[in-house]
Amino acid sequence: LTFDDGPTPGITDKVLDLLQQYKAEATFFVCGKHVKLHPDLYRKIKDSGHSVGNHTYQHISGWKTSTGKYLSDVEKTGEYVRSKLFRPPYGKLKFRQYLYLRKKFRIIIWDVMCMDFDRNTDPQTCFGHISNHAGKGSIIVFHDSAKAAANMLYALEQTLMVFSGKGYRFEKLQ
Repeated sequence: LTFDDGPTPGITDKVLDLLQQYKAEATFFVCGKHVKLHPDLYRKIKDSGHSVGNHTYQHISGWKTSTGKYLSDVEKTGEYVRSKLFRPPYGKLKFRQYLYLRKKFRIIIWDVMCMDFDRNTDPQTCFGHISNHAGKGSIIVFHDSAKAAANMLYALEQTLMVFSGKGYRFEKLQ
């Protein structure tokens, strides 16, 4: 299980409670600006035993940003987040960005997107994306953001309940 875009007060806390309830580990790809604003919540993620990764400082698109500006944004997050894991926002990078970043980071994408951020998607459909596509070794992406919260929290709880019931374990990336 992976979470992008946080930490977000009132939402990331609920995610951490659900993960603890199911004894699940996860990886949080955090934005530097949110870590700067909410250092205690970031520390809570780490103190709860989860791993963290860099998700840029301002959640910018690699395709829409010059390579120099993009890499500077990633490096700025490094002032707040010490991690060798990186996930590009929107899953997109320019080739030159990728060549540079792969030297410093393990770049993590996903194979299951629940679409929790899509305002035209309901919570049951989000969980349906997961239940229809996830399996052993899957990397599922959720978003611990205000925009995604209602869909994400429902889909996360269903994912934890259903897949735990089938004997799956949830492990953090390293």
